[in-house]
Parts: sequence; C-alpha cells; structure tokens
Amino acid sequence: EEEEEEEEQKKDESSEEDTSSEEDEVKSATETSEAKESDRPPEDLAIKQEIKSDQKVPAEQKRTVSGETKAKTPSEPAVFIPVDRTPEVQEARLKLPVLAEEQVIMEAVRENPCVVICGETGSGKTTQVPQFLYEAGYASGGGIIGITEPRRVAAVSMSHRVAKEMNLPTQVVSYQIRYEGNATGDTKIKFMTDGVLLKEIQKDFLLQRYSVIIIDEAHERSVYTDILIGLLSRIVPLRHKKGMPMKLLIMSATLRVEDFTENQKLFRIPPPVIKVDARQFPVTIHFNKRTPLEDYTGEAFQKICKIHRMLPPGGILAFLTGQAEVHSLCRRLRRAFPFRRSNTAAAEDEEMESSEAMRKFKKAKQKKTVSLPRIDLDNYSALPVDEGDEDREAGIGDEEDGGSDLDLGDDPADTEEKADPSIPLYVLPLYSLLAPEQQAKVFRPPPPGTRLCVVATNVAETSLTIPGIKYVVDCGRVKKRFYDRVTGVSSFKVTWTAQASANQRAGRAGRTEPGHCYRLYSSAVFGDFSPFSEAEITRRPVEDLVLQMKDLNIDKVINFPFPTPPSTEALVAAEELLVSLGALQEPPHIGRMKELQRSKLNCPITPLGRAMASFPVAPRYGKMLALGKQQDCLPYVVAVVAAMTVREIFQNLDRPAGSEDESSKLSQRRARLTQMRRLWAGQGASLHLGDLMVMLGAVGACEFAGCTPKFCEDNGLRYKAMVEIRKLRGQLTNAVNSVCPEVGVFVDPKMTPPTEHQVVCLRQIVLAGLGDHLARRLQVEDMLDPKWKNGYKTPLMDDPVFIHPNSALFKTLPEFVVYQEIMETSKMYMRGVSAVEAEWVPQFLPQYCHFGPPLETPAPWFCSSTGTIRCHRSSTFFRVGWQLPAVEMEYPEGLERFRLFARFLLEGQVCPKLKKHTSHLLSNPSVMMKTWAKLQPRTEALLGPLVSLKVDCRDALLSVWKTQEKFLLSAYCQWLPEAMHQDVTKVWPPV
Repeated sequence: EEEEEEEEQKKDESSEEDTSSEEDEVKSATETSEAKESDRPPEDLAIKQEIKSDQKVPAEQKRTVSGETKAKTPSEPAVFIPVDRTPEVQEARLKLPVLAEEQVIMEAVRENPCVVICGETGSGKTTQVPQFLYEAGYASGGGIIGITEPRRVAAVSMSHRVAKEMNLPTQVVSYQIRYEGNATGDTKIKFMTDGVLLKEIQKDFLLQRYSVIIIDEAHERSVYTDILIGLLSRIVPLRHKKGMPMKLLIMSATLRVEDFTENQKLFRIPPPVIKVDARQFPVTIHFNKRTPLEDYTGEAFQKICKIHRMLPPGGILAFLTGQAEVHSLCRRLRRAFPFRRSNTAAAEDEEMESSEAMRKFKKAKQKKTVSLPRIDLDNYSALPVDEGDEDREAGIGDEEDGGSDLDLGDDPADTEEKADPSIPLYVLPLYSLLAPEQQAKVFRPPPPGTRLCVVATNVAETSLTIPGIKYVVDCGRVKKRFYDRVTGVSSFKVTWTAQASANQRAGRAGRTEPGHCYRLYSSAVFGDFSPFSEAEITRRPVEDLVLQMKDLNIDKVINFPFPTPPSTEALVAAEELLVSLGALQEPPHIGRMKELQRSKLNCPITPLGRAMASFPVAPRYGKMLALGKQQDCLPYVVAVVAAMTVREIFQNLDRPAGSEDESSKLSQRRARLTQMRRLWAGQGASLHLGDLMVMLGAVGACEFAGCTPKFCEDNGLRYKAMVEIRKLRGQLTNAVNSVCPEVGVFVDPKMTPPTEHQVVCLRQIVLAGLGDHLARRLQVEDMLDPKWKNGYKTPLMDDPVFIHPNSALFKTLPEFVVYQEIMETSKMYMRGVSAVEAEWVPQFLPQYCHFGPPLETPAPWFCSSTGTIRCHRSSTFFRVGWQLPAVEMEYPEGLERFRLFARFLLEGQVCPKLKKHTSHLLSNPSVMMKTWAKLQPRTEALLGPLVSLKVDCRDALLSVWKTQEKFLLSAYCQWLPEAMHQDVTKVWPPV
C-alpha cells in the first residue's frame, strides 16, 4: 500500500530556527575545517573568500530589485546557433506558451546569474528552455547545458524528446541516470537526475564542464534539489569571480518563490521571477456539499459511475491514496461496467513449478566444523572513489482550474454494482510499484467503444500526463510516511493533501479540452488545506544528507543555505548516529557548555565516513559495505544491502479478493510464497540470519534463473524490484572496487549460498551497521499485558514491538535481534529481522554499552598473539540497562594497565628471552599490583619510564627500543642480583 513518493521519504519534525547570526551562518555554510583544507583543490578553498565578500554587500544593495541587477560589462555581440527542425515540430512548438516568453527569458538569463521561471505543467519550459539556451550559444564554447530532474523516467524521456525536436543525435542531447546514460564527449545538452549532479560536484566543485545548470521541478522540494540549490548559490558567484561565469535557472510549476526571493541567506540579491502561463483549457471545479470522512473510495465509485452513465465521452482520472485502494476501486468498476478482453489475465495468475531452480541454488553446504570468525570493526578501506551516479524518486506537482458547468451533485443514489456491459469501462490502475509495462497501458488509446478510466495514486499529479483525460475525481487525500524522530518508527497515514496539489490534480482535466474536476470534499474543507506541501527535507531523517555534505567538507551543516532548513533536532540526531557509526569524529566531552553545544554540530568526517559516503545507500548500509570485505563476505553483503535498499521485493498477496476464483488463486500464491520463504531461509545457521537470508536467497535464486518475469511471478517476487536490485548490485560492486581495488569483487549470477562461517560473519556485520536497531525479547517481569506475549523491547520505546508473522524468525523468537525498520500498522512490527548473539553486543557495539571494571576472575592476562593485555568485563546496554555477558576485551587504559604490563614483562611473557631470569628476581612480579608497591624503589623505577613514554603493549615497547636500546635496562637490573647485570646487558634489548 505504499506510494511512490511517500515511500521514499523519511520524516523528521521541522523547525526553521537558526542558532547563529546571518553573517556567521553564510560564512560557515561551505567553510572547510582547517585540518582538511590541504586536501581540497584550490578552487574549492577559494569559496570561503567568496562567502566573505558576499557579507560586505550593504543592506540597501541587497534589496535591489531584479531590474537593477543588470550586468555592468560592455555589450557583447549576439550569438545564434541554427537548429534544423522539421516543419511539424516547428508548428507544434509555436503552440507552447513558453515560446512567447523566449525573449524575456533570454534577456533575464543574460543579465542575471540566477533566474527563477514559474510555469505550469504543459507550458513547455522543460523541453524549450534548454533549446533557447543552445540557440543562444551557451553550449558553443565547450560548455554543457545541464538539466536536473527528480526522476529517472523524466530525464530519459526529456532527452529523447529534445533530441527529436532539435533533430540532433543522442550523442549531443544525452542523459545520465543512476544505472545508465549515453553522454559522450560531444554532449551539449545533458539531462540527469539531481543525485548525479551532486556526485559530480563532489568530484569537481566548480562544475567547470557546465555553462548553465537548470534545476527543473524545483517545486517538488526533494532533498537533493534543495542541497543543489544551496551549493549552486555559492558556486555561481565563485565561477563569476574566476572569470568563467555559469548561469543558474530554477524552474518550477507551483513554486513558493518566497523561499528563494526572500531568502537572503540563499541569494543576497533576489533573482528575477518570470511567470509563464500554461497551455490550459478551463476546468470547472465541483465541490461536494458533504465531506465523507471514512468511505471516500465508495464516494469515488459512485461519482465515476455517474460520470460514465451521464456525461459525454472523455477519459476519467481518479486520485486515491494507495495501492490497495486503487485495486479495490478497479475491481468494483470492472464488475459494474465489465469489459471483455480477448486476452484474459488468467494466465498471469497461473502457478508454475520452479523449485528446481531453487534447489540448484540451495546446493549442499559444507558440514565441517568451523571456528567462530572475527569481524574487525577497524578493518576497512578508505581510498578515493571515482564519480558515481546517484538519484532518487520524488514527489509531484501540476495545474489550475477554469470555468463551465456540469454538476452531477453528490446524491448517494447509485450505490448498486449491477453489471452493465452495454457501456464498457476500460479500467487501469496506476501507482509507482506497478510494473513498467502495466504503467505504459495508460498512455495507449482505449479499445474502441470504451471509455478510459485510470485509478491512480499521486504519481499522476504532475510527472505523467495521461492523454484524453476530461474528468478528474479527487478524494483530497494523500498517504504520507511519518517518522518519529526519537524512536525511528515509521508509519503511513492518510492525510489531507495541500491546496497546490489539489489544483495540480484538477489541472489534469484541462490538457486537451475543457474539463471538470469533482472534489469529494467541501469548499470549506479545501479552505483549511495547507497552501503547499512541506519540503521533503523537513519530514525525514537526514543522516545520509549530512554525511554527503560532510564528505564535501561542509562541516557546519546547520549553517548551510538551505531553501528550507531541516530542524536543529534532526541535524543533532543525524550527527549522533553518524558518530556512533564511526563516520564522524566524536565531539569532546569536557569543556565549556557553549563550546560543547557548538562542537555537537561541527564533527569532522573520518576515513571510515568517507568510505561510507562513496556508496549510494544509507549510512548504516554503507558501514556494512565498508566492513564487508572480511571473511570473503563482500558479494553477500552487496546483495543483502541491495535487497534492503530496494523497497517491497515481494508481491503484496494479502489484498482482499474480488471473487471466489481470485480468492482461491491468491491462497495458492500465498502458500507458494510461504514455501519459497522457508526454502530461502534455510536451516540451522542460515535461519539465524532471518529475513536477510530470505532476501539473499531470493536474489540468488532469481539471478540463477535469469531474473525473468515468469520466475518472479511464479515465486511471489516483484519483477521491477528484482531488476532494480540487479542494477544496484552492479553499481555497488563498482563502488566497492573503487574503494577497495584489491578485493576484485564481481556480480556472480551463479552465486552459491554462504557457508555457516560466512553466515556468522554476515550477522556480525549486520549488527555493526544496525546497532541502534537492537531489540530484546521481553522478560517475564516486563510482561505488563497479556497482549505483549512474544513482544520485544527496544531502547527508545516503552511499548513492545513484534516480529511480523511473515518473518523467517516468527516462530524462533531469538533473545536478541536487529531490525531494518519498525512499521506501525495494527501493531509495531519489525521488518528485516536478523538474530544476534548477546556476547556480540559489547564486542561490536561498544559505543552503546557501559562497561564495568575488569573482572578478577578470570584474571587479566597477556595475549602473546596481539601483544596486549586482555581481560573480561561485564557491561549493560545503554538507556535500558540490559545486563550483557562478560566478554573478553583489551584492558582499559590507565595506571593499572602499566602495572600489569610491568608485571608481565618481569614474568617473561612480553619478552620470552627474559623468562630464564624469573627465578632469580629479588621480588615477586605480583608486587607491582600491590597498593604498597610504590614503597619499593625498584617498582617505581620500572613503572615510571613505562608511564612517561606510554608503553603498555608489546608494539609500543619495540617501537621505543628502536630508538633507545638501553630503555628499561637499569630499571630491570634493579630486580636482579648484581652478579647477573652483565649477562642481561649483553642481550639487551631482549628481542
């Protein structure tokens, strides 16, 4: 039931407070820390001087209107690059409203470094403005005209369309998206996703290859768009100062221009705003007298029935909130107005036998006993990474209304669903998780003698223009993903949409002829809608955003010139998580309160953080990839991370059936998927990896079978998701090879299942990445309610959470688990659950544990393999005080460690050559540990040099002996009879 745009968003409470003065904020926004300046190219460092010069502009100059911002340079000769368009294209272009504004737009671009263009969808700005710039010579001097889109499909389709209109090859008008692209050295116009451009900025901060950057669909306020605008607001003046000017155009449908024109932190001189009217036919808005609070899908059904029976021909577009509602309404409409297809869909639901491919994948595993592997949390590579491609899916936005009258009323009369085959309705669903070939059906003409009816989520608001739509039915709701900033719990809630979104939905009806929009709510309710949707950056966790900005050496993220800044609480939470993951340096714990508060939001990035930032996945998964090269686990970590990153890899088979026949088929498919889940989960050690083993098994089996649509359909997998995983595996593999060239990992379509040894390693790596998502099974004393049976406790929540019935671990109920996320439905359910051992927690998550003093039994000892002093310590997990088993670890720093090292040195454990002298020592080495030891001069003579040079392990001692061969000789001789001093001197240092 998840929607495309809401599924991708991660919510965080917004608050537009700022804790610093305006001048300090802007100065610090792109300022690099002193320690890292030498690592950046000179042009990156020069940005600080540009920021400082920005601050010297008088206040009265900042208020200058756009008309006074004309360039002071002498006039230059006009440039015109001819384009050989076909007569048909030229005729179609002349009908676009943006053509009438070409001179205004180009004059504004010529005279201003930044221009904002507002034009409703359909005005032609996306396809025509790049052509205006090309004809004006902005791509003739070797520069590229770059256009960013929030979606891959838009970047690809727009590049093809512009290339066709301009009659130019795709080598000249190209695209670049996350997994593919056709850009070449001859490219002049380049469409790309916003994440791709952000990656290019990481490699070349000044974007020297580009002469113009166009940010399209800025009204969607995606996270990457907001960051790009903030960065480009600093890059543009810096490029101008270096004598290689670059232009910035921000294009939008329904933009809150105040976020740009009145944001002094973003643009010290407000950019001019050019309004382009849309090619829009009048749309009549019809409000309901009553607003249905519950059954708005039933109200939509009645309204569509009335439109179909009573109104002239024309396509119908209905907006609902989620996949389940879309399918439910489609079933009701198909029953009411059946359309007999020649090719039935029955074959698609047929269950085919394909366990053979699975059994080939699940070949026999090694049975021999293996030793427990060790995962080293400090073992990762952090080499420079080449440019990667990154993008995202985003939100929507579109049109306006008009006039005419065709009111159906809102009398709930026709509620019956009797089949009426005399007037067939061609009903199609449309939502983001729908297979591409199914989505493409809405763009084709309906069969003769039928009326098209598309039931869609908000994916149809702006991005997709469906031809032939005359009637829009708007439920006025939207499903959004909400995140709890403290607990991290996410839930989907249906809320009222924004006025701008409602107007965009209405505008869908007026694209080809006058239309009508039937709103299933009253005008009073519409008046209470918020004017605009919130910016995405204020509604989701921002740890990935913070890490990427730290990787750009923007340490003071709170001072970055966001169009709409995230809340301070969200930034603090993000930095705390990144510190715990080891991606940022830990802030100091001592000092003045004011300095401590400032340092919390100024933590520099670590080498591990840079490695994590090179992977286009969430920071938690990035750490798993950085640690994954150990124990030959990297191919499995890549596959698991790809599966965790792509949403909904399994088909939703829990939807209600529309008939007994459909119910029977759904039951068979559910049973089949349950069987395959058990097979993929495996037995024994594999089962403990839980849901991640199911994902790994599904990915491996699908690749083994060739990743065909038939295999996915037969086994309950979503083909679109599996293709996405395949592409992401390839991209992650390339990124890993760039960071760790020595591993030479590759995507193996015949990947065998992991061994028991590797499964244990995978569980430890997952624990290291998802450490803050640890849960413990409720103990008997915590059972406050019988409903809490089989529940789990998490550190940040009072209420229990549960393992989902579909999980591989639902019946196993391990004591400790880590989870991918918590979704709130009827209960709080954990998704992506994997079992972990209690003794691993203090080993792999020491940052979350409070450790007690070293245990006396077993006593501390010297480890000859590591050359360090080891001990056992008990611990508790933070905030909840879970008692954890005592674990072996390095002895804590302090004077006691130096005393123990001196004792083990005297006993001959540190240097075996000294062992022969232990029987001649004047005092027992254990004297070093006595409280009265300082009363003996020989103990202080040995302890003093060790403390002064910080020698408390074998490596430190050997390092000192390389420069001071007589170190500790006189101190050691005080423990031996004088007759032995000469023999000891001859063999010193005893290595």
